Amino acid sequence: MTENSLVYVGDPMCSWCYGFGVPLQQLLEQLPGVPLAMVLGGLRAYNNEVMPDTLKSTLHHHWEEVTKRSGKPFGTGQFDSEGYIYDTEPACRAVVTIRTHAAQHTLAMYHAIQHAFYALGRDITQTSVLADIWQEVKEELLDSNILGDVDFSRSDFVEAFESDSIKTQTHNDFAMVQQWGIRGFPALIAVVNGEAQLVANGYMEADEMLQRVQQVFASAEN
Repeated sequence: MTENSLVYVGDPMCSWCYGFGVPLQQLLEQLPGVPLAMVLGGLRAYNNEVMPDTLKSTLHHHWEEVTKRSGKPFGTGQFDSEGYIYDTEPACRAVVTIRTHAAQHTLAMYHAIQHAFYALGRDITQTSVLADIWQEVKEELLDSNILGDVDFSRSDFVEAFESDSIKTQTHNDFAMVQQWGIRGFPALIAVVNGEAQLVANGYMEADEMLQRVQQVFASAEN
């Protein structure tokens, strides 16, 4: 019997990854029961330089393109704090924290961080903001009766997030992605019996992804 799964490589502060949430959700709805693993890419991890206005302008141009393709909303204020440093490591580490301690809600946390940054303009480079987002995710899941038996509080999140273990795991994700040779995000990998094949590297509509994934899965059965 073949074992099929998917691996999603992305970064919460990658605008095309934000837009990619739309076709990814459509794809997953057509592949019920196929597990999805999340690996963090580290788009601008460990950056320590103040963000220049030229980069802000470039990113806003990309965001217009993302909206055209995906329909995802963008707000303002993402870079308003004085001396803003565009470091994607904290946001990635927040996702790794939930992947480690509440794995079934990894994608929910990932998408919540994206929404907080892109739609609401919150500063997701800050620990307190990321902890607030986790608390909000928990409350939403609880209201929807899908939280399950997760007992991971806001203070638990902060403690784990700031631990050397989670920092190392996050760094290991970045190193793994580089070893795989993936240079752009989002990326989607189809895995059959431990054999991986890249099916999307960049934004792609759900129908095309589905066709590619099904081809990979089918080839292992022949």
